[in-house]
Amino acid sequence: MIGLPDAITACLFDLDGVLTGTAVLHREAWKQTFDSFLRQRDGEGFREFTDRDYAEYVDGRPRADGVREFLRSRGITLPEGTPDDPPDAETVNGVGNRKNVLLLKVIDERGVDPYPGSVRYLDAARDAGLKIAVVTSSANGEQVLDVADLSKYVQARVDGVVIRRDGLRGKPAPDSFLAGAKALGVEPANAAVFEDALSGVQAGRAGAFGYVVGVNRADQAEQLRAHGADVVVDDLAELLEDRS
Repeated sequence: MIGLPDAITACLFDLDGVLTGTAVLHREAWKQTFDSFLRQRDGEGFREFTDRDYAEYVDGRPRADGVREFLRSRGITLPEGTPDDPPDAETVNGVGNRKNVLLLKVIDERGVDPYPGSVRYLDAARDAGLKIAVVTSSANGEQVLDVADLSKYVQARVDGVVIRRDGLRGKPAPDSFLAGAKALGVEPANAAVFEDALSGVQAGRAGAFGYVVGVNRADQAEQLRAHGADVVVDDLAELLEDRS
């Protein structure tokens, strides 16, 4: 009993906030990065980076897209730079790389713990013969999966490195999920998307996937439904309950 329609043969999981608690670490690193940037730029007119800013402009998006979208919301435009920009560069990529340095430091200090309910669900999905992929905008996907001991479940990984390499559009576009389905050799209609970010749920719906599961880690159940989730749960283990 895995709580999915019978036509589903594959699961496409977002990583941060769905399988692991690293979404909190991402949010902390983004807040520290943006607050420091805005304080230096705006002085007494400083307005902090909020949880709402994270949900609307950053969560689920590739790193540079998140920087660009949030700064645009504040009327700020920076040069794009290149992905190899140093963290102190005043460019979109430089600000994003600054955040990543902070994130990796926090991961190194605190480690990464998967959600127990998500591990139970991964076990059940694997036992049921479903194909499993992880689709994440994070360029640190491989490292996080390894540290959390989740790589053993994953048959395909589409992460920020792949997105950049293959020129895929980031969430809310469906490109990365479509690439995940293709890597598993399944049609979108036969794959379920599992997402905690509004942009990710939107991507699942835009890709015409067979089922979209919204994971409510940030008290936004109604928004997840409004963006296209077929079902919303607080923890993946809820899907294992007998709902007959």
